[in-house]
Amino acid sequence: MAEPFKRSPYVQNATEKSIWYVHLLTHLASYVSLFGAILAEWLVKYHIISSNLSKDDPRNKGFASLNDRFEGYYTNYPYRLASDVMNRPICGVPGAIVDVLNRQTSDEGWAYTQDGSKRTIVNLGSYNYLGFSHNDGPCAQRAADYIDKYGLHMGGTRHEGGNHVTQKHLEECIANYLKVESAIAFPMGFSTNAMNIPALVDKGSLILSDKFNHASLVLGCRLSGATIKVFKHNNPQDCERLLRNALCELSPKTGKAYNKVLIVLEGIYSMEGTIINLPAFIEIKKKYKTYLFLDEAHSIGALGPTGRGVVEYWGCDPKDVDVMMGTLTKSFAAAGGYMGGSKAVIDHIRAQSHGSCYGAPISPPLVAQVAESMKIMTGEDGTDIGNQKAIQLLKNSRYFRRRLIELGFMVYGHEDSPVVPLMTFWITKVVHTSRRMFDFNIGIVAVGYPATSLSTARVRFCLSADHTKEQLDYVLKMMDIVGDETGSKYMKAVKPNPAYSSSDEEKSR
Repeated sequence: MAEPFKRSPYVQNATEKSIWYVHLLTHLASYVSLFGAILAEWLVKYHIISSNLSKDDPRNKGFASLNDRFEGYYTNYPYRLASDVMNRPICGVPGAIVDVLNRQTSDEGWAYTQDGSKRTIVNLGSYNYLGFSHNDGPCAQRAADYIDKYGLHMGGTRHEGGNHVTQKHLEECIANYLKVESAIAFPMGFSTNAMNIPALVDKGSLILSDKFNHASLVLGCRLSGATIKVFKHNNPQDCERLLRNALCELSPKTGKAYNKVLIVLEGIYSMEGTIINLPAFIEIKKKYKTYLFLDEAHSIGALGPTGRGVVEYWGCDPKDVDVMMGTLTKSFAAAGGYMGGSKAVIDHIRAQSHGSCYGAPISPPLVAQVAESMKIMTGEDGTDIGNQKAIQLLKNSRYFRRRLIELGFMVYGHEDSPVVPLMTFWITKVVHTSRRMFDFNIGIVAVGYPATSLSTARVRFCLSADHTKEQLDYVLKMMDIVGDETGSKYMKAVKPNPAYSSSDEEKSR
């Protein structure tokens, strides 16, 4: 692989459709499970069987019921019985290898106990894309220095005396990294979307939102009061069709022409592994003179030769994206979110956003972590460590995905994405896969309803620059065994893209 950052051949719709009979059977299994949950709830209600959720429990007296039909049935029964694969407690930094506390349940998931023992696992469940999640090294040392110099927190909002020189430094680092005029940072990634989108559009505006946009984007769009139209996932043609039709109409909320149109996208979709077709959406933005909002929570750091995200990956001009949002939690192993763009846009957010007004500044050691990791990625530290990390992440992503396809698994998303969803469709297969992989000391992400639809459950692998080929080969070997056990190989062996064979990949490593 002489040119590691030459994009793999791009497939517009990289999400496969499920096989019809699999789709039918998974729905049937879900309905049977739901019926069992309703029956169990009825038996508990009439005291035929006992339950830890009994309404007669004195601890529930005076509290409103947490059950609300479907969600309550699902949470109390199917989810509870599979809760051992969720929220596993770790002790240590979430690197390529992580220690996980062992826990036990004696009441089918109502409560868990720990005996203090732990196990070391290969971690493919964390968003540690660039491998900066360490408690030693230059990032950790700079964070420690910042604690000594600035302390841990300012203890107030930025508008009430809580602003700090480190926050200004962080925003300058982010703007420089994104190659934009200005940036603003917030203490939480979710609220960066939810609290700031309402400052950009109002009830007289139109939002065009991708079908699979994150919950934080959905919430922000709804809070804005704007008219929202949802287009098919990563489908610029459908986006343009909806936009063209909408511009022929008046706003249903104001009875006037739309005052603003905002297209909302993500760089990498964390459940689909899809890399957005950014050039096509930029073309639509320019053609119809709309605004473009890009959420790079999973693509910043994870794409491009210096980790500058999907804009760098496609070779686009950052000025063509009006708002570049991202999180500092994943690739940079810190916490918080940011927005970057022109000085006029960022100044508007700084003055008008609830997030800017009520949000606290980011803790100084987190600022240090982000600033140092960005410095490493751009090579400003005088080393090529950042370039090596970017190359290794891309190699790992391509190699792991190709090997899964060769084994016969149905894998969603694009080849260069470090998020690799493997489809099992049945939630029971997801749970069993996670448990068996944990038996082999491997940690993966088990995903089902409501994060996906009832019939599209999946396991998800998150690749890191820290993963070695030996670790990935071990995971692949165990996944091959578990895939046969669960019957999760829906595809015949597929030859990888001829541009890059697995043998060439191994040689390049």
